[in-house]
Amino acid sequence: MKRETPVVLLVSLLIMFASVVNQTRANTCTDGLGTCENCDQRCKAKHGPSSESNCDHSLVMPLCLCYYQCAGPTPTPTPPKICNGGAGICSRSCPETCCNTNCAQKFNGGHGFCSTLGNFNLCQCQYPC
Repeated sequence: MKRETPVVLLVSLLIMFASVVNQTRANTCTDGLGTCENCDQRCKAKHGPSSESNCDHSLVMPLCLCYYQCAGPTPTPTPPKICNGGAGICSRSCPETCCNTNCAQKFNGGHGFCSTLGNFNLCQCQYPC
C-alpha cells in the first residue's frame, strides 16, 4: 500500500500541473486547481461566474477541476468575393497578355483572360470586390 500512495500522488500532481486542457469541439477548457478546498470559489475567481467546478474523488487525493468557456480555434479568413468585368475584345493586336494588362489597369487586383462567346472573343476580367 505504501508504494501505491506515492504513484497516485505523483499522478495527481501531474494532473494539477497539466494546467489547461483544451477540448476544442465544445470550446470547453479544463483547469486542474489542486485540492478540493474552496474548489467552486477558486474556479469562479479564476475563470469567471459561468465556470463550473467538480471535485474528482477518484484519486487518493481529491482534485478540483474547473470547466470554463475558452476561445475556439481562430476562424479561417473568408476569401474575398470575386467580381467579374470586361475590358473590350481580344484580337490579334490584343491577345490574352494584353487583356490581362487591361484588366489589371482597369480593376484593382484584377486579371484577365480571353473567352469566346458566339462569334466574339471577349476580354473578361476577375477582381476582388
